Amino acid sequence: MRAVIQRVSKASVTIDGVVKGHIGWGFLILLGVCDEDTMEDVDWLVRKIANLRVFDDDNHVMNRSILDISGECLVVSQFTLFASYKKGNRPSWFKAGSHEHSIPLYEAFCAQLSAAIGNPVQTGEFGADMKVELLNDGPVTICMDTKNKE
Repeated sequence: MRAVIQRVSKASVTIDGVVKGHIGWGFLILLGVCDEDTMEDVDWLVRKIANLRVFDDDNHVMNRSILDISGECLVVSQFTLFASYKKGNRPSWFKAGSHEHSIPLYEAFCAQLSAAIGNPVQTGEFGADMKVELLNDGPVTICMDTKNKE
Protein backbone atom coordinates (compact mmCIF):
# COMPACT_ATOMS: atom_id res chain seq x y z
CA MET A 1 0.00 0.00 0.00
CA ARG A 2 1.11 3.50 -0.69
CA ALA A 3 -0.22 6.59 1.01
CA VAL A 4 0.34 10.28 0.58
CA ILE A 5 -0.67 11.96 3.84
CA GLN A 6 -1.24 15.70 3.78
CA ARG A 7 -1.90 17.75 6.88
CA VAL A 8 -4.81 20.01 6.00
CA SER A 9 -6.90 22.79 7.47
CA LYS A 10 -9.77 21.51 5.33
CA ALA A 11 -10.34 19.16 2.42
CA SER A 12 -13.19 17.85 0.31
CA VAL A 13 -13.89 15.46 -2.53
CA THR A 14 -16.59 16.15 -5.13
CA ILE A 15 -18.10 13.66 -7.59
CA ASP A 16 -20.35 14.88 -10.42
CA GLY A 17 -20.73 18.26 -8.72
CA VAL A 18 -21.80 16.77 -5.37
CA VAL A 19 -19.56 16.93 -2.29
CA LYS A 20 -19.09 13.30 -1.21
CA GLY A 21 -16.79 13.90 1.76
CA HIS A 22 -15.32 16.86 3.60
CA ILE A 23 -13.22 17.45 6.70
CA GLY A 24 -11.75 20.23 8.77
CA TRP A 25 -8.35 20.00 10.46
CA GLY A 26 -6.67 16.64 9.93
CA PHE A 27 -5.33 14.43 7.14
CA LEU A 28 -6.16 14.08 3.48
CA ILE A 29 -4.90 10.59 2.62
CA LEU A 30 -4.43 9.44 -0.97
CA LEU A 31 -4.33 5.63 -0.82
CA GLY A 32 -3.08 3.20 -3.45
CA VAL A 33 -3.39 -0.57 -3.24
CA CYS A 34 -1.47 -3.22 -5.18
CA ASP A 35 -2.28 -6.93 -5.58
CA GLU A 36 0.52 -7.90 -3.15
CA ASP A 37 -1.09 -5.97 -0.27
CA THR A 38 -2.69 -7.79 2.67
CA MET A 39 -4.50 -7.00 5.92
CA GLU A 40 -1.05 -6.85 7.53
CA ASP A 41 -0.33 -3.80 5.33
CA VAL A 42 -3.63 -2.23 6.39
CA ASP A 43 -2.84 -2.79 10.09
CA TRP A 44 0.67 -1.33 9.80
CA LEU A 45 -0.40 1.71 7.79
CA VAL A 46 -3.32 2.55 10.09
CA ARG A 47 -1.03 2.36 13.15
CA LYS A 48 1.60 4.59 11.53
CA ILE A 49 -0.89 7.22 10.38
CA ALA A 50 -2.89 7.33 13.62
CA ASN A 51 0.30 7.90 15.63
CA LEU A 52 2.12 10.18 13.16
CA ARG A 53 3.21 13.23 15.17
CA VAL A 54 3.00 16.14 12.72
CA PHE A 55 0.64 18.53 14.52
CA ASP A 56 2.07 21.38 16.58
CA ASP A 57 2.08 21.31 20.35
CA ASP A 58 1.89 24.45 22.51
CA ASN A 59 5.55 25.18 21.72
CA HIS A 60 4.99 25.01 17.93
CA VAL A 61 6.86 21.71 17.70
CA MET A 62 5.37 18.89 15.60
CA ASN A 63 4.73 16.63 18.55
CA ARG A 64 1.01 15.76 18.40
CA SER A 65 -0.84 13.05 16.50
CA ILE A 66 -4.26 13.10 14.87
CA LEU A 67 -5.44 11.36 18.05
CA ASP A 68 -4.13 14.19 20.22
CA ILE A 69 -6.01 16.86 18.26
CA SER A 70 -9.20 14.83 17.64
CA GLY A 71 -8.60 15.45 13.94
CA GLU A 72 -10.50 14.17 10.92
CA CYS A 73 -9.44 12.09 7.92
CA LEU A 74 -10.53 12.07 4.30
CA VAL A 75 -9.35 8.99 2.37
CA VAL A 76 -9.32 9.04 -1.43
CA SER A 77 -8.48 5.95 -3.50
CA GLN A 78 -5.56 6.70 -5.81
CA PHE A 79 -4.42 3.88 -8.10
CA THR A 80 -2.05 6.29 -9.86
CA LEU A 81 0.31 6.04 -6.87
CA PHE A 82 1.43 2.80 -8.52
CA ALA A 83 2.25 4.42 -11.87
CA SER A 84 5.15 2.90 -13.74
CA TYR A 85 6.99 5.62 -15.65
CA LYS A 86 10.30 3.97 -16.55
CA LYS A 87 9.56 3.41 -20.24
CA GLY A 88 8.45 6.37 -22.32
CA ASN A 89 6.34 9.27 -21.11
CA ARG A 90 2.94 7.65 -20.72
CA PRO A 91 2.61 5.91 -17.34
CA SER A 92 1.23 2.41 -17.10
CA TRP A 93 -0.84 1.11 -14.20
CA PHE A 94 0.00 -2.60 -14.23
CA LYS A 95 1.30 -2.39 -10.65
CA ALA A 96 -2.02 -1.09 -9.29
CA GLY A 97 -4.29 -3.65 -7.66
CA SER A 98 -7.37 -5.04 -9.32
CA HIS A 99 -10.75 -3.75 -8.15
CA GLU A 100 -11.59 -7.17 -6.68
CA HIS A 101 -8.48 -7.09 -4.50
CA SER A 102 -8.25 -3.36 -3.79
CA ILE A 103 -11.79 -2.44 -2.76
CA PRO A 104 -11.95 -4.73 0.32
CA LEU A 105 -8.53 -3.50 1.51
CA TYR A 106 -9.50 0.14 0.91
CA GLU A 107 -12.71 -0.36 2.87
CA ALA A 108 -10.86 -2.18 5.68
CA PHE A 109 -8.31 0.63 5.84
CA CYS A 110 -11.06 3.25 6.18
CA ALA A 111 -12.91 1.24 8.85
CA GLN A 112 -9.78 0.56 10.89
CA LEU A 113 -8.60 4.16 10.63
CA SER A 114 -12.00 5.38 11.79
CA ALA A 115 -11.85 3.06 14.81
CA ALA A 116 -8.25 4.05 15.55
CA ILE A 117 -8.87 7.81 15.55
CA GLY A 118 -12.35 7.68 17.07
CA ASN A 119 -13.88 9.76 14.28
CA PRO A 120 -15.78 8.73 11.15
CA VAL A 121 -13.49 8.70 8.12
CA GLN A 122 -14.79 10.59 5.09
CA THR A 123 -14.16 9.03 1.69
CA GLY A 124 -14.42 9.53 -2.00
CA GLU A 125 -15.78 6.77 -4.22
CA PHE A 126 -13.52 4.00 -5.41
CA GLY A 127 -12.94 4.27 -9.17
CA ALA A 128 -14.89 7.51 -9.62
CA ASP A 129 -13.67 10.69 -11.33
CA MET A 130 -13.13 12.87 -8.26
CA LYS A 131 -12.25 16.50 -7.73
CA VAL A 132 -10.22 16.97 -4.57
CA GLU A 133 -9.80 20.34 -2.88
CA LEU A 134 -7.53 20.98 0.06
CA LEU A 135 -5.91 23.68 2.08
CA ASN A 136 -2.54 22.14 2.89
CA ASP A 137 -1.39 23.16 6.37
CA GLY A 138 2.34 23.78 6.61
CA PRO A 139 2.64 22.32 4.05
CA VAL A 140 3.23 18.91 5.60
CA THR A 141 3.18 15.98 3.19
CA ILE A 142 4.40 12.48 4.09
CA CYS A 143 4.67 9.49 1.74
CA MET A 144 4.45 5.96 3.15
CA ASP A 145 4.86 2.59 1.47
CA THR A 146 4.17 -0.62 3.34
CA LYS A 147 6.82 -2.36 1.24
CA ASN A 148 9.41 0.06 2.66
CA LYS A 149 8.85 -0.18 6.41
CA GLU A 150 12.47 0.26 7.43
